[in-house]
Amino acid sequence: MTRRADLLDLRVALQARREAFALATVVETEGSASAKPGAKALISDRGELLTGWVGGGCAESAVRDAALESLCSGTPGVVELDLNDEVLGTGMPCGGSMRVFVEPMLPRPSFWILGHGRVAECLCHFAGTVGFHVVVSDTPAPDPARFPDAEEIICDDYDYARLAPRAGDAVVIATQHKGDHLSAVRALRSPAGYIAIVASGKRARLMLEYLSNQGFSQEELAHIHAPAGLDLGAETPEEIALSVISEAVMLRRGGSGLSKSADALRGRRPGATVRQPASAE
Repeated sequence: MTRRADLLDLRVALQARREAFALATVVETEGSASAKPGAKALISDRGELLTGWVGGGCAESAVRDAALESLCSGTPGVVELDLNDEVLGTGMPCGGSMRVFVEPMLPRPSFWILGHGRVAECLCHFAGTVGFHVVVSDTPAPDPARFPDAEEIICDDYDYARLAPRAGDAVVIATQHKGDHLSAVRALRSPAGYIAIVASGKRARLMLEYLSNQGFSQEELAHIHAPAGLDLGAETPEEIALSVISEAVMLRRGGSGLSKSADALRGRRPGATVRQPASAE
């Protein structure tokens, strides 16, 4: 039987390595069941039982399948295990039933910031505030004091070999033309969920032409946001950073980018009077 301390140690180690796994906990049993309420197990994103115990045989198999589904959907759930019916249940008539709570433990998505300057500094702060794992990569070495919210700083990755975003990560290239074409190629070949380039309209067009000449299809190029950010009328570095992080959050959460008050107006009854804002003049 795995000790709780061993399970906790492994859980902490997996989280430190930013590996996805599922935590399964027996919450209720009835009749004859090998696992008792409170029993726990950790299951990898490949469906392997890493440690712990929630019952043997087909009960374990059913929980592992549920763990994979939970990790895929990102939502927790309760598995109902019928230990009485070997045809419709778990296949092992032990004379009881179990309920197991399966919870996905997913690492926070990373927000990769390539470059330096005030926009990059503000992006670091905003990304950390909204819950991203922030990685700053630039050469020469960035001043850590300017990126207090960064959880990782990379200072020697001249060919962007360490740029390895996962699905759901965000990559923002703010290198001010220095190697941005190289990092964009690597980012587009990754499963990153958001890729953006902080650039002028002219520079963005040149970047997209370069990437097209590198063999990327129009469908692939549609994944890159250049220029980066929502149209907020941003002018200052702080406002530009806000527009970029807003776009990243919108795509991560499936938002529309529209005004919430505009959405509310659609729900008004026909003929309702809408007050117009006072003139600013």
